[in-house]
Amino acid sequence: MEARRATQTERRRFLSTGSPLLGGPLPAEAGAEDSPVATVTYEADADVYRIPPDEPQPVPLRDLQSLVPEPDADRQVDDWGRSERIYRLMEPVLNFYYRYWFRVQVEGIERIPATSGALLASNHSGALPPDAPMIMQAIRNEHSSPRPLYMLGEHWFKGYPGIGLFTNKIGLVAAHPANAHRLLHDERRLVLVFPEGQKGTRKLFWQRYKLRRFGRGGFVKTAIRAGVPIVPVAVVGAEEAMPIFAHVPLLQRLTGLIYFPINHAFPHFGLLAAGMYMPAKFKIRFLEPVHFDRYGADAADDVAFVQQVADDIRARIQVALNEMLRERTSVWFG
Repeated sequence: MEARRATQTERRRFLSTGSPLLGGPLPAEAGAEDSPVATVTYEADADVYRIPPDEPQPVPLRDLQSLVPEPDADRQVDDWGRSERIYRLMEPVLNFYYRYWFRVQVEGIERIPATSGALLASNHSGALPPDAPMIMQAIRNEHSSPRPLYMLGEHWFKGYPGIGLFTNKIGLVAAHPANAHRLLHDERRLVLVFPEGQKGTRKLFWQRYKLRRFGRGGFVKTAIRAGVPIVPVAVVGAEEAMPIFAHVPLLQRLTGLIYFPINHAFPHFGLLAAGMYMPAKFKIRFLEPVHFDRYGADAADDVAFVQQVADDIRARIQVALNEMLRERTSVWFG
């Protein structure tokens, strides 16, 4: 009996208040290197997903560019969701607005590259802005080598049933640096961006053709890293085609829209207002491209340089807009 009690006491010895499991000293700290309790080293900040140093390192993404497939003209839906079949179904409507309603006049279309990638930066305006599809149709109809144009848009498009799906089918891509880099650098596409963002579409009628700030120059960083030029674009006519006379913040909060505008067709015509553009004469001018061949990719990290380029491009577009407005004799006839 005494031997049995001694054995049980020996087994419980490691669960006493001095046991390492209950906060007591580790065997190495107590000088008991020969203790039956094993010493385990635990790193609280260890990364369990870290690749062991003896494993081969992954290949840089830039070395995998050859694996990106070339554009296939016969493919109906590409990796971005753009559907050539849907676009062709919508093209008669787009061409009606382009040729007969807005009667678009284009200048400098030859400045758009025929094969390589390029980032188009344009002014933005109007509720349900018609400028993007008109720029898209200008390249489609007037360029010697028509190419698809992808538009970088806000993520809120995805939150509206029907609108997000439709815009995606005609070439809208979520505005993310990774998406832009792949389109421009890897696939050598034409990409359209509106540096004013939502601030451009919210402008009231009395603020027309006064460019807002071009953010922090993110589009310039994208072009430098992708190694493509920026083609500034000036558009006149969109401000009068779908003007905004006022905003109603209360209805904006109730409806969940990014803004609730008041104009000639909304809200009294409801969803029909989407097609009730005023027949303003459109003029689109493609300006001289801005190249970054002499700068390295590290220039994208120079905040002052990036901001200066963004401001210069904004100034060039504003000067072109002012010149086009001075030359215009009529909002409706040009």
